[in-house]
Amino acid sequence: MAKKRKVKKIVRYRRPLNINIGMIIFFLIFVYMSFYVYTYIRRDKTQFYEVKEGGIVNDKSYTGLILRQEEIKYTDRAGYANCYIREGKRASVGTRVYSVDETGSLSEFLESQLAANGEISDRDMTELKRQLSSFSQSYSDQHFSQVYDAKYSLDSSVAEFMNLNSRDDLDSALAEAGISYQQVRSDQSGIVSYIIDSYTDKEGNTKFYSDLTSASITEEAFDRSGYNKTITKSGELLEKDGPAYKIITSEQWSLVFQLTEDDVKEYSSMENLEITFPGYGLTINGKFTISAGADGKSYGKVDFDKYLVQFASERFIKFEVNADPVQGLKIPVTSVISKDFFLVPIDYLAQGGDSSDSGFYKEVYSDKGTSVVFVPTTLYSSNDQYYYINISEDGELKAGDYIVKPDAGDRYQLGQTASLQGVYNINKGYAVFKQIEVLSSNEEYYTVKKGTRYGLSVYDHIVLNANTVYEGAIVYQ
Repeated sequence: MAKKRKVKKIVRYRRPLNINIGMIIFFLIFVYMSFYVYTYIRRDKTQFYEVKEGGIVNDKSYTGLILRQEEIKYTDRAGYANCYIREGKRASVGTRVYSVDETGSLSEFLESQLAANGEISDRDMTELKRQLSSFSQSYSDQHFSQVYDAKYSLDSSVAEFMNLNSRDDLDSALAEAGISYQQVRSDQSGIVSYIIDSYTDKEGNTKFYSDLTSASITEEAFDRSGYNKTITKSGELLEKDGPAYKIITSEQWSLVFQLTEDDVKEYSSMENLEITFPGYGLTINGKFTISAGADGKSYGKVDFDKYLVQFASERFIKFEVNADPVQGLKIPVTSVISKDFFLVPIDYLAQGGDSSDSGFYKEVYSDKGTSVVFVPTTLYSSNDQYYYINISEDGELKAGDYIVKPDAGDRYQLGQTASLQGVYNINKGYAVFKQIEVLSSNEEYYTVKKGTRYGLSVYDHIVLNANTVYEGAIVYQ
């Protein structure tokens, strides 16, 4: 009988865990780095802005009122009008401007002729496109009635273009048809406009803009709710002694606009202004003056001696006053904050002991009596009378403390305060208030003075939103 073989059981040998100093150090570093990354992710980071050199183009927009030397011409009879001079075109003395047909036969004849043969030239079509472009640039939902005014102007222009094309053989054609009419010729040379506009004052009186001057202007003239405009069109019935057209007799014209108190201060020293008309792609210079209207309010007036034709059909127009950009340091509006400081007379500033630090001698009291101690102090700004120092409840200089004038013994009690505009500089990792001097501004940015003693420099880092930090706060970027 064979012997049964012995089966040997293999038992794995377990190595003992050898913890050495290297593993402990590595583990601690890992825990520290994990904690640091976690706290960094959860930490509220302060957004910052890097100060840049530059300026703000602070152009201002206004709606102006155009004043011209214009005279309204009235018809001496009732009848249907037929226009021969295009809107905004120049007429010499004796030029046929329009005709009056008492029966309406002339209008019917012209309509039949134009329906059969009327064409608008490329040049006239370009003018119609310009009128549409100008209207779209100046349109406002607040004045929807302008849509109807624009429609009437375009209708009038189209009718005038069509009548002008048929004018050469008009007399012979009318004679053959046995139609009689009264021709009206210009008794002055100038630019013809068929737009007659007026406004209603608070007493209910109608006043024509053609009679308005810069001295007689009032706020009511700018009120679009009381604005009235009529356009003489071919085929329209004219009343006897009613306005038919107006003639502009001079190339001189003025743009008048309302001024705020800030505008008066800003423009008071200016003799000329550069004006841009966005709807026309035009920029021109004009002589500028400020005058009082009939209501005692201040109005700006810019005088021009060219480009009258482009604005012959306009009364209200939007424009921009171009301002030269003020150069300095450009910072966001959100970075600026106002902060209160103690005011200390400049005579009380001292140099401390063995150091070159600036500060003040403060009175201290003890059982042994009264003495003075030098307190180094950060200066935030100064003027001819005072230094501005920080207000702190737990600082070394508090409200009610007395400081002593060097070599004189005069005392001054801290308490008087004033505010400064400034930003929080974070170059050192904590928030430090820096005063600014604003030169110009818009809705988004300030331009501040460069190179001030207590101010900013190019490439400084400042807090983007000043309300998120406080003086001395540690800032994580």
